Amino acid sequence: MTGRTHDAIAFASLITVANYYPPTNLNFLTLVACLIGTTIGALSPDLDQATNRLWHFLPGGNFTGRLLQPLFLGHRNLSHSLVGVYLYHKVLLWLLPHILNGNFVNTYLIYGSIIIGYISHLIADSVTEEGLPLFFPFKFKVGFPPVASWRIKTDHWFEHLVVLPGTLVYLTWFVIRHREQLVSVLRLINS
Repeated sequence: MTGRTHDAIAFASLITVANYYPPTNLNFLTLVACLIGTTIGALSPDLDQATNRLWHFLPGGNFTGRLLQPLFLGHRNLSHSLVGVYLYHKVLLWLLPHILNGNFVNTYLIYGSIIIGYISHLIADSVTEEGLPLFFPFKFKVGFPPVASWRIKTDHWFEHLVVLPGTLVYLTWFVIRHREQLVSVLRLINS
């Protein structure tokens, strides 16, 4: 999937989770951080590519990405596996309290938003021809449907004309159908 599709699916996932598991408190800074965090999470599994948009926000940009790329052991390896999810989770648990002030934002909600983005990325990639090396370091790749030729080809017509618009249609339908619950989540900001 392309970055744009991953962003859309992650946002739809965040809205869906926020509807069914609404936070008990929310402030504006946390809301903004959750939206940004979901995008960061959605793009993080592809940090194994030096051209990932997230590298542009770091000093040295793509150069830094090229230097750190070997740590990921190639594209769709470590970062697209259960081991990668676990390591990402541990890094976030350590990093977020060190870079975010818990007096101003709810770091647990931000953590959850980043993880939602990350997991949505892996689920989306599982329906592509390449599949996922979920059980890395074993080379076996998992995908749905099980036959790779029946899956979506990344950055081709089906993704652009069906998956991305379908995600936007789902998001529109979901927001309209659950607007009262979603508005009550947003009202937490003023309380």
